[in-house]
This record gives sequence, structure tokens and C-alpha cells, in this order.
Amino acid sequence: MSMTRAKDDVVTLAQRLMACPSVTPATGAVFDVMEAMLTPLGFTVERFVAGDAPDGPVENLLAWRTTGPGAHFAFAGHLDVVPPGPGWTSDAFAPEIRGDLLYGRGAVDMKGSIAAFVAALGDLPDDATGTISLIITGDEEGPAVHGTLALMERMAARELRPDLCLVGEPTSSARLGDVVKIGRRGSVNMWIRVAGTQGHVAYPHLADNPISPLVRILSAIEADVLDEGTDWFQPSNIEITDLDVGNPAHNVIPGAATARISIRFNDRHSGASLIERISAIAARDGGTVEARISGEPFLTPPGAFSTLISGAIRDVTGVETELSTTGGTSDARFLSRLCPVVEFGLNNATMHKLDEAVAVQDLRDLARIYALVVERALG
Repeated sequence: MSMTRAKDDVVTLAQRLMACPSVTPATGAVFDVMEAMLTPLGFTVERFVAGDAPDGPVENLLAWRTTGPGAHFAFAGHLDVVPPGPGWTSDAFAPEIRGDLLYGRGAVDMKGSIAAFVAALGDLPDDATGTISLIITGDEEGPAVHGTLALMERMAARELRPDLCLVGEPTSSARLGDVVKIGRRGSVNMWIRVAGTQGHVAYPHLADNPISPLVRILSAIEADVLDEGTDWFQPSNIEITDLDVGNPAHNVIPGAATARISIRFNDRHSGASLIERISAIAARDGGTVEARISGEPFLTPPGAFSTLISGAIRDVTGVETELSTTGGTSDARFLSRLCPVVEFGLNNATMHKLDEAVAVQDLRDLARIYALVVERALG
């Protein structure tokens, strides 16, 4: 069974997706458009809603197609976007080409990449056999609790396990293809609380000020050097992101003080080991810790998959690719449990910004690169 060539080019596909307001968590219309793109290409499409409040419900889409024996190649991405905010030159959800650029929320993060992958499917040769799947969530920009994790459960139920997975996050920096991500640091947030005794500032002996021990705790945490980095990861870092005593009065010693820290960590650590480490520091001054692990670090060591992608980039653009693990987290942190995962997509200069935009030529080149990647991965 041969692939059906996509009727619309990549720019039209991107515009159709971008015209759907899909602030996280995305539902409804944008998934209708996605399904309508994939069905003519012979894909089985399953849409489902997962989770309850406060982190749900979340709509997800799983699509797959088998054209014969061969490898299973997966593409993963998200249709949700961050809120556009005020100040756009034109309507954020009315995609508009001005000059060489296509403007609109989601242009690079990451409806443009999804459109490029769909366009690439229409360019595959008839003898490219194997399984192709698309793992598309409506909640990557949000809590990401009922998105890709729920999709992975659905894939397990359908006995769909990819051999390779490409995540279309906007990894490029100065030129399309100059950076490909082969890993990401982990992320954990912690809330540190010190209890005290409220009282009048003129009678400190009748109160117990929690601010001083919290300051000591934070000072000790800031002085704690987690590591010096590894061959593929930058050093882990701890950042204090919030302080709160809930005290509007100038003459009251507060009854409690809290702080929040965020740690981005490399593969020398795990979320659990860091929680234990910070809890021990906090306990010395009477502090307690609550934590939420957003993701563990992962690394797809340089090898055949990253070489395949770098070669496709070079063949289309002439750009030499840098392999990197920098930046924030992505859903690749979950998908790495299934198979080797690499992230590659558009230029990230305008993601999450006003007047987010993608170069039209970059969209077309990305579709050509994706087509080469899939063709060569299926072998």
C-alpha cells in the first residue's frame, strides 16, 4: 500500500493548525484539523481525553500506519500553545505571511513542525515500508500529567512500541538544523517550610521567628555545588524561585516562612536523590520539604540515530549540526523510556514571544529533512 501524497503544502498545513486557538490544554478544533490531515494518508487515528481537574481533562491523539514489514518510526509533538498575551501586530490565531515569514502563535512551537512532518509523509517513496506513528498531546505546555504519559499507556495497550522517536521541538538556534537535542536535564521543584510562632516584634522572647532559619537553609542550599557537569550535560543548578511569609504587618513576627527552589539536574542525580539531599539540609534548621519531580534526565548517546538526522540536515541545508542537551524539559523525557529519542525542529528565537514567526523556507526545508529521516529510518 503506497503513501498518498499530501494535497496541501506544508505552509497551508501549518496555517490550518495555527488558525485554531489551542491554549493549553488544547481540545477540539485543532485535533479535528489534525485528524483530517492524517486520515487521507491511511492512518488509524484515535483521540481520547485523559485525567480530571486540576491537571485535566486533556485531549490526546495517537495515529499509526503500517505499510509492510520494517522498523517503527514515531513522531511526537504537541498541539497546545502558551497564551499569546497582548501586543501582537496581528491576531495571534489568524496566521499571516508578511515578507518571508509566517506569523502566529505556534508557528515554531510547535505546529510548524507537526505540519512539516505531515507534509513529509506525502513525499515518502512507495517502497518505504514499516510503521509510522504520531504521538500528539494537547498538554505539553501545561502540567503534562495526562498528555504523553497517557499516550504511552494507550500505545502499550495497542502493542505499539517505536524503534526510534523524533520529537519536533524547536531546537535550532541561528539556522535550521544547527542544533539537535540528544538529551535533557531533569527538573524538580521543592517547597521548603519552616514553622515558627507568631508574635509581636517588641516581644521576641514570646515568639519564634521562622525567617532566620529559612535564610540559613537557603544559604546552605546555594553553597551546595551539585556537580561540575558531565561529558554531555552542563552543571546542575539550583535556583530560588519564591519566598513567602504571608505577613502584611510591619510589627508582627510571622508564624511560618516558605521558599520554593527549582533544580535542573544532569544524569549524576535523580529527582529522589536530590529531594533527599535538600531535605537533609532543611532538617538541620527545622525545615520540611515537599517536592514535585517534573522529569528525570535522559541521554540518547551519539550514534546511528543522531548521525541519520545530522546527515539529512546536511543534505537539505548544508548545515553542520551540533548535538546538545541544553534548554528546558520536553515530553522526550517520557518517551525516552520507550526507545532512542532525538529532538529536532525549527528555529526557537521567537517561541513563546509576541509575533512568533517561522521562515516559510524553513518550513519547506524541514518537511524535506523529515521525509529523508523517515525514509532512511525505515530503511
